Amino acid sequence: MDRAPHPRPTRLRRSFARLTSAFAAIALGATGLVALGGTAAGAAANLAQNPGFESGLSGWTCSAGSGATVASPVHGGSAALKATPAGTDNARCAQTVAVKPNSSYTLSAWVQGSYVYLGASGTGTTDVSAWTPSAPGWQQLSTGFTTGANTTSVTVYTHGWYGQPAYYADDISLAGPGGDPGDPVPGAPSGLRTGGATSSSIDLSWSPVTGATGYNVYRDGSKVQSVGGASATVTGLAASTSYQFQVTATNAAGESPRSSAVTGTTTAGGGGGGGAVPKHAVTGYWQNFNNGAAVQKLREVQDQYDIIAVAFADATGTPGAVDFTLDPAVGYGSEQQFKDDIKAKQAAGKSVVISIGGQNGTVSINDSASANNFANSVYALMREYGFNGVDIDLENGLNATYMTQALRSLSAKAGSGLVITMAPQTIDMQSTSGAYFQTALNIKDILTVVNMQYYNSGSMLGCDGKVYSQGSVDFLTALACIQLEGGLSPSQVGLGLPASTRGAGSGYVSPAIVNNALDCLARGTNCGSFKPARTYPGLRGAMTWSTNWDATAGNAWSNAVGPKVHGLP
Repeated sequence: MDRAPHPRPTRLRRSFARLTSAFAAIALGATGLVALGGTAAGAAANLAQNPGFESGLSGWTCSAGSGATVASPVHGGSAALKATPAGTDNARCAQTVAVKPNSSYTLSAWVQGSYVYLGASGTGTTDVSAWTPSAPGWQQLSTGFTTGANTTSVTVYTHGWYGQPAYYADDISLAGPGGDPGDPVPGAPSGLRTGGATSSSIDLSWSPVTGATGYNVYRDGSKVQSVGGASATVTGLAASTSYQFQVTATNAAGESPRSSAVTGTTTAGGGGGGGAVPKHAVTGYWQNFNNGAAVQKLREVQDQYDIIAVAFADATGTPGAVDFTLDPAVGYGSEQQFKDDIKAKQAAGKSVVISIGGQNGTVSINDSASANNFANSVYALMREYGFNGVDIDLENGLNATYMTQALRSLSAKAGSGLVITMAPQTIDMQSTSGAYFQTALNIKDILTVVNMQYYNSGSMLGCDGKVYSQGSVDFLTALACIQLEGGLSPSQVGLGLPASTRGAGSGYVSPAIVNNALDCLARGTNCGSFKPARTYPGLRGAMTWSTNWDATAGNAWSNAVGPKVHGLP
């Protein structure tokens, strides 16, 4: 989000710079990726089961039946993995491995194909991944991590990318001290059933499994929750919507197969992840500064906006902590008048959140101390000003582990009415392995909406593997599809667009294009050349930068998009 009155360089340029830097770092072994050919790690035992796929897919689970073993090409031995992405499935093959807490590990694999990823999740510190955009011959990927104080197992995986051909993997190695597998991997849970339901949650229960120390809950194929007992409440759901659930049992030895699926349906009404936010909502950023757009007081913000994000809180001298200072340029005679305006908006059924970051934001949350500072300072602002929650608009990167910790700590303080919104750049949501996407998935049970910025982006991949240029209905729908099929609920996805040509450096589309994209995603009508395989009637809505630029243009954006959002099915 831009505080400056002049157009800024497009994010595409910055994105290419990031990728170029990343590739250079990989080549030099300088970004935490372990240099190839290291001797210490190479001498350690390989903890991966069936690492060369000589025993078929034993020990491995591949999404959507995407994996198979082949006799050629192979890197070593007589077999290798071939996994084929299809539709919105990225052909993820994974296994869970027992490890020791507070220990260092090296993960490597030989891969072949386009856009091949290798990674580890559940490390208890920072989940890691490495990837190659093109490996016409066998190429080794390698990365490393240190487990957390309570980590006894991690999941290692490979995956490809949407719309790309099959990839190959072989000789996968996880080197480091082996954990104690203890009991064998538990069996799949039985007796899964639904219980009470609200407009935003469904209760689940199942029969306990012998030897299990925990359970994972899956919604529509994606893991959404881990619990210690044989019951769970899945929250953050859209009203009047059906969901499919499965559960698995876990212990130090690994994760069981999934249970039989059951279907649950939420009741009618608003809800999903955040207080009084309606089922379909419009989000607008209110500028706490004057950059040439119409200067507004909160009371003057158009009534079509359901969530108003006050932009921005600022970093302090304490790592992770933020504060807010009302800019005299917006014309308030006192802070109390501003607080009264917040209360008035809330009385009218609106949510007002404090936004963190923006184009110039430099808030850094990279350890437990800064995560706690962030949660404490945001909660203090909520209590002082009456904010309903927080918006995460960090455009200079974030750490998924510690941002997750910070937001969960904030949720524990603020309670179930907390509103959490996010406004990542397009590059941040291209893959579920990205830190922003990981954070969103990590907090699905308390997340309200992700309003990705579909502007200042240039061209990006859609979920079908094709490249789309900003400024078209296809750009909006094909990129939204990545989030919708990558694990977020439709109620957690919104389309973020500038309110006028002056609101961003590039990527403005007319309100009619925004409305066509909403129709395409929610109803399957008014699509461009890209048409999703299914519809998402629970889609949350749309966002704009900013209410001030909207007012400058006579509120043309909110007058057109607001009724469309509020009229979605």
